[in-house]
Amino acid sequence: MTRIIAIPLLILLAIGSVVLFNTFYTVNPAQQAIVLQFGQIKDVEEKPGLKWKIPFIQQVIYLEKRVLDLDIPSEEVVAADQKRYLVNAFVRYQIDNPLKFYQSVGNEFGLQPKLAELLESKMREVLGRQTFETLLSEERAALMLEIRDAVNGTAENFGIDVVDVRILRVDLPTQNSDAIFERMRTARQREASELRAQGREEAERIRADADREKAVLLAEARRDSEIIRGEGDAERNRIFAEAFNRDPEFFDFYRTMQAYRASLADPDTTLVLSPDSDFFRFFSEDQGSR
Repeated sequence: MTRIIAIPLLILLAIGSVVLFNTFYTVNPAQQAIVLQFGQIKDVEEKPGLKWKIPFIQQVIYLEKRVLDLDIPSEEVVAADQKRYLVNAFVRYQIDNPLKFYQSVGNEFGLQPKLAELLESKMREVLGRQTFETLLSEERAALMLEIRDAVNGTAENFGIDVVDVRILRVDLPTQNSDAIFERMRTARQREASELRAQGREEAERIRADADREKAVLLAEARRDSEIIRGEGDAERNRIFAEAFNRDPEFFDFYRTMQAYRASLADPDTTLVLSPDSDFFRFFSEDQGSR
């Protein structure tokens, strides 16, 4: 009998546990909850704590209360100066109206493509009015705030508040980068050619200056040598003249001996002269007896 009573009690206890489990639910501080009844929203719970609902009839959907991030793939933007560049950005948002959020997008996965499309559109709109150089300047922070405010104006319809928009990177497309690299390479080659030409011109100028200085130095050296040689010849002639004036006969004899030595120095030299030539006057007996 006791066993027969215990089984229904266990069944009732199990059913009660299931009902109790489906009656109460918990909302933690990082969440907010929406209570649905047959697909219709019955309640929105934003405060944390232990809550209750009608079991099996109502169900609970949890939404994040924390700030969420969404990265946007690189998007091509045409600047005001017609330059194309790739912008990689991310947006930080928070669900501030869970009822509108659920009604408009349902969940985070439904929000992401719409928010990404909205951010891309506003980036093109804001950045398209600026030049590429502006985006790389200090005005970039102001542009991000402008994009955030523009996105926020439409994002309110999704029940979210856009906290921040950040531009992570700004890159040129591959074809633009290749073109810029080619222009830079060409400019460097042109600059190198100009420097080489300037170097050759400077080398020619230095070489011409050196040749001119060399010619001047050689001319001055030849001039000085001629002057010194002339002075030496003059001094020699003066000495010879002085010596000749002192003893003309000896001087005549000395000069003749020098002529003999110069003429007869080579053993193969042959002189054909008359015996009574004046060249041999010092070999004659009359001259030798003097």
